[in-house]
Amino acid sequence: MLRIGEIIDTVKGIVETKVELVKHEIQEEFIGIVFRILLLTFIILAGLLVILFFSFSLAFYLSQYTNSAYMGFLLVGAIYLILMTLLYYTRYSDTIQKAVEIGLRNFIFKKRKRKDENE
Repeated sequence: MLRIGEIIDTVKGIVETKVELVKHEIQEEFIGIVFRILLLTFIILAGLLVILFFSFSLAFYLSQYTNSAYMGFLLVGAIYLILMTLLYYTRYSDTIQKAVEIGLRNFIFKKRKRKDENE
C-alpha cells in the first residue's frame, strides 16, 4: 500500500513542476512583450527617418519647381503645420483613441496560439 509520505512527496513534486511551468510561461510572455516593444520602437524610428528624407526630397523638389531656395521648405513646413493643427483638433476623438489603443494593445500584448490549443 501507498504510504502518506509518498503521496505527499508526489503532490509536492507535481506542485513544484506546475510552479516552474508557470514561471517559464511568464518569462516567455515577458520576453515576447519586450521584443515587440523594441520592434515597435525600431519601426517608429525607421518610419521617422523615411518621413525626414521624404520631407527633404519634397522640399528640394518644390524649391526647384518654384525657383526659390526657401519656398520648398516653407511649403513643406506649412504642410506639417496643417497636419499638426488637424491632429491637435482631433486629439480628443474617441474613435481615434480607441483605434490607436486597440492597435497598440494587439501588437504588444498579442495572444499567441499554443500548440495544444491548435490540436
